Amino acid sequence: MKALFSKLKSLLPHQSSREVASLPDELDKAVNYIKKLQINLEKMREKKDSLMRVAKIIKNNNAGSVGGLTDGGLKSPQIEIRELGSALHVVLITRLDCQFMFRESIRVLNEEGADIVNASFSVVEDAILHIIHSKIGESAPTTVAARVSERLRKFVNGSSTIAF
Repeated sequence: MKALFSKLKSLLPHQSSREVASLPDELDKAVNYIKKLQINLEKMREKKDSLMRVAKIIKNNNAGSVGGLTDGGLKSPQIEIRELGSALHVVLITRLDCQFMFRESIRVLNEEGADIVNASFSVVEDAILHIIHSKIGESAPTTVAARVSERLRKFVNGSSTIAF
């Protein structure tokens, strides 16, 4: 048992505290560390999936599908909205010169009462992938999600005909 505990402890990040922790405390630290690693792994998987979707869109658009990349870059913005319970995930792909769409998307989410949990972006070739994670109200999340989705799609599609 001591050998197993010693091996487990060697896998954890080094703690600089001088006090000796009890075995249950050390096990709790190990469990918490593993849970933290699992959460980080899930976040990385989500980011990978989002980037893979962008790569697929870019690849499909380079193959000649309508509304995508041309020799001049991304022709029209792309948006994907997913509702997961009270969470709403928005993936917006725009040209490099269309940062206003990201700001407007954040504004729309805020106006509809969504709380922004995380917002990030990645640059892929001449396109920017914006990922927005938000929480929507518990009272009627499906209604709010539908309204947000409709407003965002209308905004993105309307902007693509005007700005591009």
